[in-house]
Amino acid sequence: MERRKEEPLSSQMKSKASNEAKQIEKPEYDGNFGTVISTGSTLLDLAISGGRIRGGGLPGGILVEVFGPSGSGKTVLLSEIAGNVQKQKGEVMFHDPEARLNQQFAAMFGLQIDEKNYSRPDKVTEVFETVRKWKPSNDKLINGIFTDSLAALSTSMEMDNDEGDPFGGRRAKEFSEGLRKTCRIIAEKNYLMVCSNQVREVIGATQYQAKTKSPGGKALEFYPSLRLEFSSPSKIKLEKQIVGKKQERIVGVETTISVFKSSIWKPFRKAVVSVIFDYGIDNLKDQLQYIKDNTENTVYTLNGEKLSNDLSKAISIVEKQNAENALREEVIDLWEEIESKFVQERKPKR
Repeated sequence: MERRKEEPLSSQMKSKASNEAKQIEKPEYDGNFGTVISTGSTLLDLAISGGRIRGGGLPGGILVEVFGPSGSGKTVLLSEIAGNVQKQKGEVMFHDPEARLNQQFAAMFGLQIDEKNYSRPDKVTEVFETVRKWKPSNDKLINGIFTDSLAALSTSMEMDNDEGDPFGGRRAKEFSEGLRKTCRIIAEKNYLMVCSNQVREVIGATQYQAKTKSPGGKALEFYPSLRLEFSSPSKIKLEKQIVGKKQERIVGVETTISVFKSSIWKPFRKAVVSVIFDYGIDNLKDQLQYIKDNTENTVYTLNGEKLSNDLSKAISIVEKQNAENALREEVIDLWEEIESKFVQERKPKR
């Protein structure tokens, strides 16, 4: 299907501003969009900030919390982002309290683990102290700080006391203090700090209360510029005929990531993200599916040309043709076309 090329959404928003509208105070957004870091998923990049910069992505100078159930792909997302920071020549500091990151896993994302900038902290205070003391070699780039996960961090009280910190009050206080001192530094030094967190069920929650929460107290709801919520993952299955018999394997998971909170653009956008074991985020799969789902096409296509009815074959064709960039541009054009239909033209308030 041939679509009319339109001006990018970000340009439309600027060009449509009238003289009256210019007199209205514009919302103050967080983040430095001089350069952005990709999440590894074009659809997620767009959901995060597609209306501010073509293609979207993560700006420098912000704190990001990604939270959701176990096995939904949070560690993979952190590793994808960290690898992309290094691809843009930035440095990476990686806090790994659960000791889950290893060389083989990191290598999938082009992430080189530097012992100098890698640690396995036990306590909340250790994470924020290292951030404040960090001195990357090039402060003109986006340098990334990653913590996987916040839920694994403890306090001196919890570790030294037999009764621990039964109500979580001390940990919440240390998170609040650490974030208050550190977020200003993150913004000033243009760091990108991304932290993962778990979701825990709230026992006894009423119908008017949240059924789940991410550990760390209210500070982790307040201080991040961006909070990304992972849904419960669904399994990605692969079937093959082998020696006349159908064989099936689980090869990955698919999750919907929602922009739960955002002060860098609009919240509540969503993106479907596929994570393939021993590969990471399958951006080609998700982009081809997005085009098929949002056009009249009944097969997988690229710029209107039929590729295949089979998704795996369509992916293979894109890779063989080295057409990854063409596919990405088509997805961005389609996303901007759809999003532009929801731009509301309203008379400015007096």
